[in-house]
Amino acid sequence: MHKLSRSNRDKLQQFVAITGASEKNALQALKASDWHLEAAFDVFYSQPQPRSNADMRRLEELYNRYKDPYSDMILADGISVLCNDLQVEPQDIVTLVLSWHMNAATACEFSKEEFVGGLQALGVDSIVKLQEKLSFMRSELKDEQKFHEIYNFAFGWAKEKGQKSLALDTAIGMWQLLFAEREWPLVNHWCDFLQDRHNKAISKDTWAQLLEFARLFGMQTVNPMLSNYDAEGAWPYLIDEFVEYLYDKSVVEKSPANWEK
Repeated sequence: MHKLSRSNRDKLQQFVAITGASEKNALQALKASDWHLEAAFDVFYSQPQPRSNADMRRLEELYNRYKDPYSDMILADGISVLCNDLQVEPQDIVTLVLSWHMNAATACEFSKEEFVGGLQALGVDSIVKLQEKLSFMRSELKDEQKFHEIYNFAFGWAKEKGQKSLALDTAIGMWQLLFAEREWPLVNHWCDFLQDRHNKAISKDTWAQLLEFARLFGMQTVNPMLSNYDAEGAWPYLIDEFVEYLYDKSVVEKSPANWEK
């Protein structure tokens, strides 16, 4: 380590603390990513992590700590205990990211396969190690591609079993949670619009298209005044109605270019 700059030594120590990797493996990941810390995490976690029998025993013990006494699942009560052990609130968005890593089919429950497989993929076998991963999981929300994956995952995860659409109240709660991370300035107007004008369940297409609309708005492809919003484009009708709602409420001013649309 004596040949490393102070900045790189700090990154190495941070990487080891978060991942539990050896200094040798940490150096390999950091060098492979040109010392970009978040990219190094991706490099490290993309590599298969060897698991020992002791690891599996610890994972079994963890699963048994949280699983429901009357079924072979971790249910809401067990997840509450897990969150308490991790010192996070159940509604903290990091629990969504954890569920994404576990590829959980439904909110507020984990099968044994989901729980054990997710922790193996994260390379942890204890609460202490999982707690050390929380900062990494939060950082994943800042990655454009991972946020997109987590956002799309959230629709299926949050909807009721057997339903094709997402209940409006649930969708609003999820949007407020997710877009708090992306600081989309229209999220509250969108939620107000849905409650005022829509009041119906949200389809998967609307869920997916809203992220694209928000992304374009944030990048100013659809600019803050929406003067280049194309009402004849391939947006769902609900987003078209939302834009009209913004005009009606004078949230944005309709530009001359859009008066005829």
